[in-house]
Order: sequence, then C-alpha cells, then structure tokens
Amino acid sequence: MLIFDAHLDLSMNALEWNRDLTRPIAEIRARERGLTDKPDRGTNTVSLDEMRRGKVGLCVATLIARYVKPSNKLPGWNAPEIAWAQTQGQLAWYRAMEDAGQMVQIRNLDELRRHVTLWQNPPAGAPIGYILSLEGADSILTPKHLERAWEQGLRAIGPAHYGPGTYAFGTHATGGIGTLGRELLQEMQRLGFILDATHLCDESFWEAMEHFHGPVWASHNNCRALVNDTRQFTDEQLKELIARGGVIGAALDAWMMVPGWVRGKTTPQEAGVTLEHMLDHMDHVCQLAGNACHAAIGTDLDGGFGREQSPGDLDTIADLARIPAMLAQRGYSAADIEGITHGNWLHFLESAWRQKGHSRGVPEG
Repeated sequence: MLIFDAHLDLSMNALEWNRDLTRPIAEIRARERGLTDKPDRGTNTVSLDEMRRGKVGLCVATLIARYVKPSNKLPGWNAPEIAWAQTQGQLAWYRAMEDAGQMVQIRNLDELRRHVTLWQNPPAGAPIGYILSLEGADSILTPKHLERAWEQGLRAIGPAHYGPGTYAFGTHATGGIGTLGRELLQEMQRLGFILDATHLCDESFWEAMEHFHGPVWASHNNCRALVNDTRQFTDEQLKELIARGGVIGAALDAWMMVPGWVRGKTTPQEAGVTLEHMLDHMDHVCQLAGNACHAAIGTDLDGGFGREQSPGDLDTIADLARIPAMLAQRGYSAADIEGITHGNWLHFLESAWRQKGHSRGVPEG
C-alpha cells in the first residue's frame, strides 16, 4: 500500500549530515562509523531506496534554516540572509535529485494525480514524489519573498520551529505571532499556502488560527493527552484542526511517543517504545474526530535523530509498510487504513488545491 509520509528532512540530511541518500542505507551507515559530530551518526533510517522498499512513494520534504539572534542560544544561522541562502542550497539538492530521476516535485493536482497513478504499480526505481515545505519561516526575508518561494514550488509553511522566531514562537517558547506573523499569514493565504501548525507554541497556535483562514495541517505532531509536553497538541488544539478539515501526522521521535522517556538515559528498545505507540496517537486523534479521516503519518525520521531515538522495532523507514497490518489488527477497516496511510493527505490536498484553483499550480489573485 502506498505510504505518504508528511515530514522528512531529506535535504537537511544531505547537506548538513553529508549523506548521499541515493546509496544503500548500509553503505551510508558504514561511511559514518566512528564519526561523532552528530549524535545519530551511523544510525540513520532513511534513504531513497528504503523509501521505495516500503512503498513510501510520496512525502512532504522540508527546507529548514533557523535564524538566531545573538540572545538565542539555539543552533542556527546568524543572519536571515544566510538562512535564506541555506534553503536555496537545500532546494538545489532537490533539483539535483529531480535531474537524476530520483525524485519529482509535486506542485499541483495534475502532478499529484499522475504520481499517485504511477505508484499504484511503480516500476523499479520509480521517483519519490515530494511536496516542498518550509519548517520555520525565519529564512523568509520579507512576506514578499513568499511569491518567489511559491514559484520555486514551496507549498506549505510552518511559521516557527523551536524557540523564538521572526514570525511566531515555536516549541518550548511563549508568545504570539505579532504584526510580522500576521503579515506572513495574510500573504500565505493570498497565494494558497498550507499552514503547518506543527511547532507553534500555544499562544502562537491560537493567534494563527484566528488570523489564517486557509488550509491547515499538522505534518508531524503527537497528542499531549498521551505525552504531556508542549511539543504535542492538546485535545482542544486537535479538535480545532479537525474542525478545519486538518490532518495530523503521527511522529516517530521516541520522546514524543511515550511519557517519561528521556534521551540518552535508555534506548527505545530498552524502554519498549514501538510502532504500536504511534498507533496510540493515531487512535486518540480518531477518537476525538469520531472517524479516521484526520489521522495520518508524519514520521520526522532522521530529523536530527536516528535509530537511537526511533521505535525499537523500526530499522529503516521501510518498516512503515507494517502499519496497514497493525491497523487492521486494531480493527480499522480497509477504507480507514487506506486513509491513514495516504488517503487523508491526498484528500486534504485535493480540497486545498482545488478550492484555490491550483489544478496546475497557478494561484488566483
């Protein structure tokens, strides 16, 4: 069954981790053996071949470059212009993957439908389809840069990542979106961008919901009712997303999946963190919605962590292919399983892009 993963930091891994994702995953791991510059060296879970093996034929792939002011102790780039240039370099990697036939960018409904048809019976080496998203909007120098970004194929934006940002406050920070954030949301709505609510702190989340009236999803977000941390969304936030037709992608970062797991204290294997815990978060969203139309997959695999912080029963992203059988074991119908694995994201995009007239990528005025 086709798997649609709504959050993968592919270009970040390629450029900042120096990973050749076109190579077999065993080769990538072997090449990183002995390196200590990143905590997840040699434990990566994602390569393009492993995506194909698990039939993860469609994803939301990111650009990400945080701008940090001198007072911000988080890692990042020291000027917004540097952050913008970093995202342009990441975009160049996607373009190189397209030229090599490894990936294909999805920008409108025609391209989406054509790609889904291809992956119903994909040939060997079929290209991975990707929808381009920006995780944290600090690299957008001004809201007017959004039109240029749209022309490059960017289709979704999360205004903040961790900490304080230019346009909003993110995870483990406190504050609203302010004037610049409202201007950003207004321009996003005009062009037809999807708002990715993931990582917005509570105050910025609710202010964004007040000022943005376009399509909203949470690409990689779990449930605070199951893991009590502000990185997750409360039931009230999840209900707001559901009411707006949003879809919530369950993430596979172990500390977001089970309460009390602490990075570096135990391994996910020792703590018994498994893919079943991902399904617990999906179940919770389904219970809140009263249906299975808003739960989906947004793994964030290799988003700064590897197997040392992923479910203990997952070796690579290809293991996502086990999810349909696991959902069936829990009593989900065939239609619901199809929705959770890919159909809910596809329905969201059909609705969002059709309403704005993006059948071929041309925004209305």
